[in-house]
Amino acid sequence: MSEWLNRFRAWFEGLGRREKLLVSAAGGLTLLSLVWVFGVQTLIDARASSRLRASNAEQQLAAVRELKLRFDEVNGRLAGVEQRIAGGPQGNLLATLQDLAQQSAVKVDSIEPRTSPATPPYRETKLQVTLANASLPQVISFLHKIESAPQVLSVKSLKIRTRADQPGMLEVSFTVSSFERA
Repeated sequence: MSEWLNRFRAWFEGLGRREKLLVSAAGGLTLLSLVWVFGVQTLIDARASSRLRASNAEQQLAAVRELKLRFDEVNGRLAGVEQRIAGGPQGNLLATLQDLAQQSAVKVDSIEPRTSPATPPYRETKLQVTLANASLPQVISFLHKIESAPQVLSVKSLKIRTRADQPGMLEVSFTVSSFERA
């Protein structure tokens, strides 16, 4: 290494005053360029990259917070339903529906049991209810009584059609589910 350095010094000493000035200026600019490319620009790029990563992390944190809020909300609603199931009256779903239909002055055409998958720790009981000839106020009253019953009941797959022979009357079919601890 010192041999190269000695050769460079000898060469440099052999140059004229203007040539030394030009070589020194070119060397200085080359050195500044290398410092800029490998030093300053690298730091600028790293700073921009870290800002981008920080921005992405903040967005992900906001998304996680939003998910946590939604999870807590759903979890709270689930706890409320579980409390209603545990503390609510249990009974025969068929008898309950017949009693609610009588209170609503609705004539039930048929009530048929439906199978439901077992989902521990709860057991779901499903019944398919068909009303062949009911008025809109009767149907509304019946559905309202089902939804507001002390027993946890849920109406699913509601189908309503007008009757061709009696335009003021409806044909209604829906499934009612009841839940109990297994």
